Amino acid sequence: MAAAHPPPPPAGARAPPPTATGLGHCVADGVGLAPYLHSTRRPVPGVDTAGGFEESHSHATSHLLLPENPALLAGAGPLVLVDDEFSTGNTVLNTIRDLHARYPRDRYVVVALVDMRSAADLGRLAEFATEIGARVDLVTAARGTVNLPEGVLEKGQALVAEHETTEATGTTENTKTTEPADNRPGHHGAARVELGWPRGLPDGGRHGFTPGQRIRLDAALPAMAARVAEALPEGARRVLVLGFEELMYAPLRLARELEQVVSAEVRYSTTTRSPVLALDDPGYAIRTRLVFPAHDDPDDGPGERYAYNVAGAGFDAVVAVVDSAADTPALHTPDGLLARLAEHTPSVLLAVVPSYVPARPSTERPSMLPEPLRGPAFSSYAPDEVGWLLQDLSDVTLEAPTEEREEAIQSGGAHYAESLPVEYQPSPQYQELFQTALGTSAARIAQAVGAVTELVLAERSPHPVLVSLARAGTPVGVLMRRWAQHRHGLDLPHYAVSIVRGRGIDANALRWLAAHHDPADVVFVDGWTGKGAITRELTEAIREFESAEGVTGFDPEIAVLADPGSCVRTYGTREDFLIPSACLNSTVSGLISRTVLRSDLVGEYDFHGAKFYRELAGSDVSVDFLDAVAAHFPDVADAACAQAKELLATDRTPTWEGWAAVERISEEYEIHDVNLVKPGVGETTRVLLRRVPWKILARAGAGTDLDHVRLLAQQRGVPVEEVDELPYTCVGLIHPKYTRGATGADGKAVTV
Repeated sequence: MAAAHPPPPPAGARAPPPTATGLGHCVADGVGLAPYLHSTRRPVPGVDTAGGFEESHSHATSHLLLPENPALLAGAGPLVLVDDEFSTGNTVLNTIRDLHARYPRDRYVVVALVDMRSAADLGRLAEFATEIGARVDLVTAARGTVNLPEGVLEKGQALVAEHETTEATGTTENTKTTEPADNRPGHHGAARVELGWPRGLPDGGRHGFTPGQRIRLDAALPAMAARVAEALPEGARRVLVLGFEELMYAPLRLARELEQVVSAEVRYSTTTRSPVLALDDPGYAIRTRLVFPAHDDPDDGPGERYAYNVAGAGFDAVVAVVDSAADTPALHTPDGLLARLAEHTPSVLLAVVPSYVPARPSTERPSMLPEPLRGPAFSSYAPDEVGWLLQDLSDVTLEAPTEEREEAIQSGGAHYAESLPVEYQPSPQYQELFQTALGTSAARIAQAVGAVTELVLAERSPHPVLVSLARAGTPVGVLMRRWAQHRHGLDLPHYAVSIVRGRGIDANALRWLAAHHDPADVVFVDGWTGKGAITRELTEAIREFESAEGVTGFDPEIAVLADPGSCVRTYGTREDFLIPSACLNSTVSGLISRTVLRSDLVGEYDFHGAKFYRELAGSDVSVDFLDAVAAHFPDVADAACAQAKELLATDRTPTWEGWAAVERISEEYEIHDVNLVKPGVGETTRVLLRRVPWKILARAGAGTDLDHVRLLAQQRGVPVEEVDELPYTCVGLIHPKYTRGATGADGKAVTV
């Protein structure tokens, strides 16, 4: 059985395999944003059972629920249960009873093609709903009844005895044989087709299938279908894509895509464990039957499996699609499925989809590394929003006047991460500007958050571990976590780590992550890209860490909200616009300072440090910012998902045009140090808040996105110069010739 539930919030769908697994998955697709789960007869070692039920009339009665994320079954909203037919209602009642005991909810919707209940069974559903105290609805496409005449069982047995002649060849007496082609790779062989199935993408809904994963599959299908098309024999006019028991949805989608790229007629069916009498009669649905041994090491032991209406159907090629768990020696034996198919078509292709098994997080704990810091003891974020892989330096005096820090940094006497700037205290005018900016851009940010989160789920991992680069990345990481929870019912881990330009990422934080999670699931998150310095820094730091530690799997590509510099592939937008979290410092980032790396404070086995500014709680807008953006998630859901789908089909190879612009600006303004050129709205804002700026370059015609920049520049006496053909909305410049006593645009003495 399969299950789905429509948003808000999305829950899932479930159905009894194999018949309804593909049907349920298609229903989940039709709902649009519903995650999907189907029950399975195949136990998976290492995956905990979240429930199960008995299907008494089935050929294998026990069904398991093995979601990778049990929260799929625990969300609010209706749970949609999908089956091919609703006969007595026993299966559905068994299913709901088990689920309701574990994950109670107010409403269940049962969807079936046909309602075949007898008059005696019609009232059971309503009685059951009253019993559990929930609403249970039934939606079917048709209704009917079955009346069995006297002696039907005996007549059926006689009919089977007369017509069914299952022999060692595995064919029936009414099967027509097609002579194999000479170029076929062996009597019981098949030509393999490498699909190029995306890494980490589930093969179906056995452990859950999210809308983000559907987007990822949509993007990969054209290339996979093209590979199959290339392998088909020349001139093939009639092609069958043959699925395998529970593996129904992936072959169905592949067949549908293949139909778009070949001129041949493409049909689709699956193998099954259900025995049906085959009669070669024009008025009968099952004309022929192939019999072959089970080849997926079934839990109920060896036995026969069947493929119907394949023999004698005139297929020029059959594409058998199985998962890797079923690609066993039994599949390739002289009496196996491939050999049976080869007797009836000149070309047999075998496409193997990797069997998806959820990764189990490591239970090991590093002996010298502490657990993450969490709010409210450290930061104003809720404890489940983010864990900080940092050490608390709140009691250490680290702040220095901005001019002194700048002089020390540029003279080489100190690294910028060895001290902290004095926290900027926004004026009432600036606070009002922040609130105005948030009001006008919250929906835009929400859509970008949704798009980048959907990209991560589709391309990076179905169960990502979000690791934000403190601190600019942390609000974005929290919002991405909220999106995944709101749209997909996912409770994603989220941590914040320190990365320092010129010093690399915190190696102890990476050790902690590797000990607690699969590095392949880690997705680094930042707010925006400027010229790509942190992108380059992270790539080099990960390479050095993996080489030194012997740990592999971390992907250094950063996922960002905005990528105006064209430095990464995973982004919500490449527009350079105002992200209000860039307008402030700690008061929009959980009251956490910039990270600190100083040898007398951070030892060999310590995380990098940071401060928690508890005293600024009265000015804190961190949660207000998150709530304002998240409130727009329902409104932008369709647009964000459409944007993600469009991005998946787009060439997003970084062009590094931002880096080229920075080099040009550095030369043109005789700065000759790209580290003193800070491109983009976010970086320019940080220059004005933390550094000693020389001037601001603003793109001619830039509008309200620069209101806060102009206000800050005015307050600090920094000139704003309008420039044509600037790839960014603005660029902040720090002059390398650090002197005192120069005069600003308003006549006040400033440092330049």
